[in-house]
Amino acid sequence: MADKQEQYLKELKVFCWENGFNPEPTRTERLAFFAQLVADKNKKLNLISKRDIDSIVEKHVFISAYITKYLPEKVTKFLDIGTGGGFPGIPLGIMRPDLRGILVDSTSKKVDAVKKFIDDLKLSNIIAENQRVESEEFINRYKGSFDLIVSRATVPLIILFRYAVPLIKEKAYLMAIKGGDLTDEFKKAEMKYKSYIKKSTVYELHYKPTNIRNKKGKKLVLIELQR
Repeated sequence: MADKQEQYLKELKVFCWENGFNPEPTRTERLAFFAQLVADKNKKLNLISKRDIDSIVEKHVFISAYITKYLPEKVTKFLDIGTGGGFPGIPLGIMRPDLRGILVDSTSKKVDAVKKFIDDLKLSNIIAENQRVESEEFINRYKGSFDLIVSRATVPLIILFRYAVPLIKEKAYLMAIKGGDLTDEFKKAEMKYKSYIKKSTVYELHYKPTNIRNKKGKKLVLIELQR
């Protein structure tokens, strides 16, 4: 088990070093431990695709940590919608202990796993909840609470907007890791939520050594919202 964690740590260090991304060593160690926790749990519960296990560091852990490079400066509280196995919420919580976060998923088994990960990693700044973010109960509890909404889920942007709008502060950001051509998604979201969009940027998530020209088509959508 320790060998696996050591391997994940080596991989993480390579990705970080190659991309001029320098987290504190304790944070990189925690990320490697998290990779191991997910890989172990995945034998019993489908948190990530089985074919992704060998590339868990690149496809899940590193990319979720790497997006902290793009985080706006003044955010304080985030909501991770459809966190699954804790992505990107747990790496976000590890990388940014100054942020408070709530990781939400509607599948109770996944949330139970994420709660255990948070516990094992001794993260006091994030919690996991088994909820639907569109439910009346969740909205009543967290209305106007978040200045950052993050998601790696595959739902279209228009749905993310629908979930986000009741829960955001006066000014907030929506951050989503997406793939493929987003033109249509943007059009649909803009048609309905244009009045909320102050600024939108799409970053190509290319990184060394395995995705230099972004052949994998990974994108980070960052949208500044205003009520």
